[in-house]
Amino acid sequence: MSNETLYERLGGEPAIGAVVNEFYDRVLADDRVNHYFDDVDMADQRSHQTKFLSAVTGGPIRYEGEEMATAHEELAITDAEFEVVATHLDDALRAFDVDDADREAVMEAVAGFEEDVVGGPPADG
Repeated sequence: MSNETLYERLGGEPAIGAVVNEFYDRVLADDRVNHYFDDVDMADQRSHQTKFLSAVTGGPIRYEGEEMATAHEELAITDAEFEVVATHLDDALRAFDVDDADREAVMEAVAGFEEDVVGGPPADG
């Protein structure tokens, strides 16, 4: 088995950045979840997400964003919305022909943050 990290197998930051761009193109085209990004600087968001995915896949980039729970606590994201966004990530990885084992490893890494992303205060207060 190779000693390469998942980050390296994915092609490093440039390849992860390309997947992130595809991912956000899909998310922003989806009316079920795109409203979360209405007031977001998408260039910053894409950069932030590239760094996050680079970090969680074993890359040399240190993730220095807010804690996941803190960053998402006011959004009241539902399990269904998390699944929609996760599906867009999975589809973006498939669009770049990421092999199944590596794609599943990325999805597992992201799924580990679901509890921190989903929830927050109820939408009505």
